[in-house]
Amino acid sequence: MKSIYKTLCVIWLGFWAAAATVLLGIPVTVAGIFSRTGNLAFTLSKLWAYIMLAASFVCTETKNIDKIHKGTSYIIISNHQSHYDIIALVTTLGIQYRWIIKKEILKLPIFGYALYASRNIFIDRSNTASAIESINKGFERLPKGVSVMVFAEGTRSPDGQIHEFKKGGFVMAVQRKIPILPVTVNGSRRVMRKGNFSLRPGKIQIVIGDSIDTSGYTIDTIQNLIDRTRETIVANFDPEYTGKN
Repeated sequence: MKSIYKTLCVIWLGFWAAAATVLLGIPVTVAGIFSRTGNLAFTLSKLWAYIMLAASFVCTETKNIDKIHKGTSYIIISNHQSHYDIIALVTTLGIQYRWIIKKEILKLPIFGYALYASRNIFIDRSNTASAIESINKGFERLPKGVSVMVFAEGTRSPDGQIHEFKKGGFVMAVQRKIPILPVTVNGSRRVMRKGNFSLRPGKIQIVIGDSIDTSGYTIDTIQNLIDRTRETIVANFDPEYTGKN
């Protein structure tokens, strides 16, 4: 029965993902081409995420949204539990931001170009020098006041725990003196965990931490910044979160 349910989930989600992509791909791409900022394309792309949440019978809740100051650029650092982290974050934070994405996503029909048109940053993870150059060029394309989202663990957690953070996002924050916004995602692994496409409808919680001023940090003290950010995210982490009172 589990294998049948998993197959049905893949078919159901695949249908809605394809339908949403066809429906929104052209408007997002056109918005990206004719917009100097990519902001309209990003806003339209949220509709794709809302469709997938509805199709999955998943809802979200946000805590401490008042800690986000609109118009301020952040390096947003989040834990990563599930594919649904992306959908939940896009629909809850209420600010313009862009992703750092592996370049292979560019090959996806319609969707890949729509992401590029929205001015997301694409990198080659296999080549450090190329990745750094791509990030620098990507920042030059970003409009004023737009933030950048980074999953500091680098990949989805295989066991539900928060693992060590990689330096990439923190180096960007220190070099450019951009404040860090720590964000914790709870409940997404329960909806869909890594390596398993079985869907479990439920609720995902996004918890916003206090932003961290990076002006006092250097490359030599970056580990202190990483530790401070991770401690904030872990403090707001609830691995047993179910969305029930």
